Amino acid sequence: MVKPFVPQLVYVEPRALEYPLGKQLVDKFEGMGIEIRQTTSHNQIRNLPGENHFQKYRTAKSTLVVGLRKTLKFDTSKPSAEYAIPFATGCMGHCHYCYLQTTMGSKPYIRTYVNVEEIFDAAEGYMRERAPEPTRFEASCTSDIVGVDHLTHTLKRAIEYFGESEHGQLRFVTKFAHVDHLLDAKHNGHTRFRFSINDDYIIKYFEPGTSRLSERIEAAVKVAEAGYPLGFIVAPIYLHEGWKEGYHEMFEKLEAALPAFAKRDLTFEMIQHRFTKPAKRVIEQNYPMTKLELDESKRKWKWGRYGIGKYVYTNQEQEDIKDTLGSYINRFFPEAKLEYFT
Repeated sequence: MVKPFVPQLVYVEPRALEYPLGKQLVDKFEGMGIEIRQTTSHNQIRNLPGENHFQKYRTAKSTLVVGLRKTLKFDTSKPSAEYAIPFATGCMGHCHYCYLQTTMGSKPYIRTYVNVEEIFDAAEGYMRERAPEPTRFEASCTSDIVGVDHLTHTLKRAIEYFGESEHGQLRFVTKFAHVDHLLDAKHNGHTRFRFSINDDYIIKYFEPGTSRLSERIEAAVKVAEAGYPLGFIVAPIYLHEGWKEGYHEMFEKLEAALPAFAKRDLTFEMIQHRFTKPAKRVIEQNYPMTKLELDESKRKWKWGRYGIGKYVYTNQEQEDIKDTLGSYINRFFPEAKLEYFT
């Protein structure tokens, strides 16, 4: 079982101490005996301990930076929401395929932002612009926010903030089962709590440092019983020997565990495995022993946003994935909504 994240090293921006959460976190980490260093900016973390790239990367993944979010212009988000809301950046998990490896490059440390009220004020502005249409905010574009929230409780505050909001809805996704502190949050049904799930093979070989499938399912049951709208992202869908059986077993376990009422308002999102040339280089550097299949000749090339192309499965493989997993969802969860396959 993966223990809740505790940083080995903490950096603090001086201005973070002007915010109650900044002071609270520093007091907490001092009490835990964790080394705390000053930094001028959360973008300027240098001299991380380690002899080489491999060690420095692993140190960074267990380093937490307490700072301010200075850019309060939110990105227009993924297919799942209108905007990305930035409470944290980075992740303590070690998923081999993760796109954060390329987007965060030389800064894979975890950052948590303490100017939470300012982030809420910015969200308020976006909601006003779109009202009376609802506005959905995705809180996990650049982090697994649940993985760090037992320390910060920022996500819990956000859930309650959006719970009281007229037009705002919050959504996030996690691979961690450390959800107990979120179960009593006053969400008013305005937050869709999603779990990223995969078959046992993929979790075992490509998702070290995250909760196992059975733990995620157990956490999802607690979340459903706490009245949250629930969702699952099956990602990345990865073709390996026995994948059809693996995914069948995954859906079977999920169906057996979820209470009947939770199966009515359930969403699924499906994302096939993809990689870019820069991502392949970084993955091979960070996880030199990975079993991940990154052979361009077996893939179809697809133009991506910002002119960066990616390698996806061939059309035939994509059809096979859609048909197979689509039929499992129909069979096990006939009332669920499949939001998209990409």
